[in-house]
Amino acid sequence: MQGRPCSLVASFALPAQAANPVWEPPSPCGPRLQPLMPRVCPRAQVCGLIEVHMPEPLHRSLFVPGPAGRLESLLWSVAENPNGTVPLAAIVCHPHPLFGGTMHNKVVYQTAKTLHRFGLPVLRFNFRGVGASEGSHDKGLGEREDVSAALDFLSGAYPGAPLLVAGFSFGSWVGLRVGCADARVTHLIGLGLPVSDLVGDRGFSYLDACAKPKLLAAGEFDQYGPPHQLNALVEQFPPQSKQQTSVAVIRGADHFFTGHLAGLDSAIANWLVARQLNLGASGARMA
Repeated sequence: MQGRPCSLVASFALPAQAANPVWEPPSPCGPRLQPLMPRVCPRAQVCGLIEVHMPEPLHRSLFVPGPAGRLESLLWSVAENPNGTVPLAAIVCHPHPLFGGTMHNKVVYQTAKTLHRFGLPVLRFNFRGVGASEGSHDKGLGEREDVSAALDFLSGAYPGAPLLVAGFSFGSWVGLRVGCADARVTHLIGLGLPVSDLVGDRGFSYLDACAKPKLLAAGEFDQYGPPHQLNALVEQFPPQSKQQTSVAVIRGADHFFTGHLAGLDSAIANWLVARQLNLGASGARMA
C-alpha cells in the first residue's frame, strides 16, 4: 500500500533546551522534527513501516437520517467488550422544542453523563426543527418517528445490544411511548413527566400496559408533574407493570431539578445498580 499525505494530529512547540533538533529521513508523510508528534494516516503505511488504523473518536457529532430530514445528534461511544458488544445502549430525548428544549438541556446532559459513566454508549439528538435538525415541530406525533429513527441508528451501530430510552418532560412523553412499543428497548427512564400540565396523567396511559423495567423521577416541588400525581398514575398500573416501576422523588428539586442534578444522578445510578445489569464498574462505585 502506498503512503499518502497526512494531517498533523498534534504538535507542540520545541522546548527551549532542544538546541539540536533531530531530522528523520524523508517518508511518505513528509519530514518530521522531533519532538513533534508523529503524523499518521488512516489505513495507510506510515513512513513505509507499519499500517495504522485510526480509532473512532469516543465523542462525535453526526446527523441521523430521519423521516423529516436529518437529525442533529451527539454520540458518546464507549470501548466495546472483548467480544465486541456493549451491555446496553441508550438514547436521551429532550424537553419541549417550543419552550427552548434541545439536546443540550442540563437535565438531558446530566442523564447522558450518568448513563455514559456506567459504560453505556449514549445518543442525544435534536427533534425535528430544533437546532440543525431538519423539518418542523409536529406536536409530538412526528417526534415519535424521530425517536424511532434514533433507535434504528443506535441499533445499527451496536447490533444486538438491548436499548434504553430516557426522556425529560416532553421527551419522556414522546420517548417512553416509542420505547414501550419497540421490542429492542428493554429499559426506560422518565424524568419530570408532565402529568398535570402538558398532557395530563392519561397522556401517559400507554404506560399501563408497559411491563418493561422503568424509573420515573420527579422533583419534590415539580410544578408540572407533582409527585402525588405521579404516584397516583403509577397506582393505576396493572400489577405486572407496577412491579416493574420505580419512582424516585428528588428532595428539594423543581421540574428542572435546579440545583439538584446530583440527586438526579444518584437516583439514576442507584436504579441501574439495583437492576443488576452488570454495567461499568466506575459508575457503580459512584452510585
